Amino acid sequence: MDDGSKGPHANGIIRSSLKAEFRWSPKVTLSARKKVGTSETHPTSFWLKNKSLQDGLCVPPLSRDKLNKPARKQKKDTAGDKWYNVPAPIMTPELKQELQLVKLRGVLDPKRHYKAEDSRGLPQYFQVGTVVGGPADFYSGRLTKREQKASLASELLADSSLSAYRKRKYLEIQDQKQAGGKGFFKKKQKKRKPSWAQI
Repeated sequence: MDDGSKGPHANGIIRSSLKAEFRWSPKVTLSARKKVGTSETHPTSFWLKNKSLQDGLCVPPLSRDKLNKPARKQKKDTAGDKWYNVPAPIMTPELKQELQLVKLRGVLDPKRHYKAEDSRGLPQYFQVGTVVGGPADFYSGRLTKREQKASLASELLADSSLSAYRKRKYLEIQDQKQAGGKGFFKKKQKKRKPSWAQI
């Protein structure tokens, strides 16, 4: 059918009375191994260059860490058997605030001294409890129902003696910070003036 006749299979088109269909397949053949000098080349050397790829064609296999990640997620997040499997709680903003207050308890009361903290960050494993006063405790050592609040922060804000201490310390710090400033020198000049010259 070289003569240009249009038969049923001419130019890859299969003609039928109802529809026309086009089929194409590439004519690619892999050449055999060729010897060039002393080196031997392989036709699929392009795919075999990266030995870390699985089968030379696919993506690399997953590492051990990535394979074990789902198993680690399924494992319960606890402190371990030696710590009675204390679970890691979900960190909420309120809980974070409570922990920060507990860590800063050394500055709340000048007459109470605590051991220095081991770590700078917040703990991962902990539990929150409520102190229940028993009949053996002395009355002044317990909080009354009115003094008991929902959170540690609200309890500290309601304490009048603590708020007076906080205010006094704040004013002391402000005086130190403002020493040498404009207001400081104005006060000094006012003190130097005689009483009859002040208006």
